[in-house]
Amino acid sequence: MNYIGSKYSLLDFLETTIEKVTEYKHGDNYVFADLFAGTGIVGQTYKSKGCTVISNDIQYYSYVLNKHYIENIPELDTSLLDTLNNLQPVEGFIYKNYCEGSGSGRNYFTNENGMKCDAIRIELDRLHSSGQINDNLYFYYLASLVNSIDKYANTASVYGAFLKHIKKSARKEFQLELLPVVSGSIGEAYNEDINTLVKKIHGDVLYLDPPYNARQYCSNYHVLETIARYDNPELSGVTGLRDSSDQKSKFCSKRTVAETFEDLIKNAQFKYIFLSYNNEGLMSLDTIKEIMSHYGKYSFFTKEYRRFKADKDENRNIAADSTTEYLHCLIKQ
Repeated sequence: MNYIGSKYSLLDFLETTIEKVTEYKHGDNYVFADLFAGTGIVGQTYKSKGCTVISNDIQYYSYVLNKHYIENIPELDTSLLDTLNNLQPVEGFIYKNYCEGSGSGRNYFTNENGMKCDAIRIELDRLHSSGQINDNLYFYYLASLVNSIDKYANTASVYGAFLKHIKKSARKEFQLELLPVVSGSIGEAYNEDINTLVKKIHGDVLYLDPPYNARQYCSNYHVLETIARYDNPELSGVTGLRDSSDQKSKFCSKRTVAETFEDLIKNAQFKYIFLSYNNEGLMSLDTIKEIMSHYGKYSFFTKEYRRFKADKDENRNIAADSTTEYLHCLIKQ
């Protein structure tokens, strides 16, 4: 999934630095927490390295993805795939609210793909509520649906807006594809506010990748949130935003970010804490250093990388194509 802030391209940098600081090696069975998990790429990586992973994200679609990646292990029953892909289309919530043919005026998916998504989503709830599939399979298929449908979205990248005309990739017939199942220890996935959760868990390595700016994830991925929850929310505006006031992050506000961050560090029951943050974030590098240094031995490492772009170059007024990623490290005392 093309995701804002994804650490896919920085995995080597993260792994190398974390191993250097902690001296933990591949196969060491330690507890690794990824508490702004997003699509879960970091947690998956450490699960496959032999860690017991604790995952968390305030967004429910992210929780669904990580419920599968972190809590499921091979082998899982894949026999439902053909049945789900061959369901008759249904004019459900996705079609009625995110497809132009329904009269909503919103062009996030073609009519056919929206109805196919509805059919699969409704069937998964029916199978789960009737006991025909357990939690493991439910989140396996639901996570696969969230990941798959994103490839057919008629957007530039995120769901802040839809395109006026259906682009080539969105015109393709939707097919559900199953996500990989990561081998390793069974971890735990949470869907909580991180500052509340951190007081209830403990471990060895805590990795933090909070939002860096005022851009709220709940607005940029609201359609995936609705598909994951399928809770028939009241939508508003041209883009069909759902009410996400309970998911607004204090890390996205310059007024609250430093205090929220310090509260998190203070209450974290982990020996090693790593914070990914770039040089353009709401918190200054000096602020981060000052806060983390209060609680132990502080250091940092840097890596240049290409900026995330959700639209074409000519539509942007940003001088730099790259930015500097800082990995702030704290050995807590």
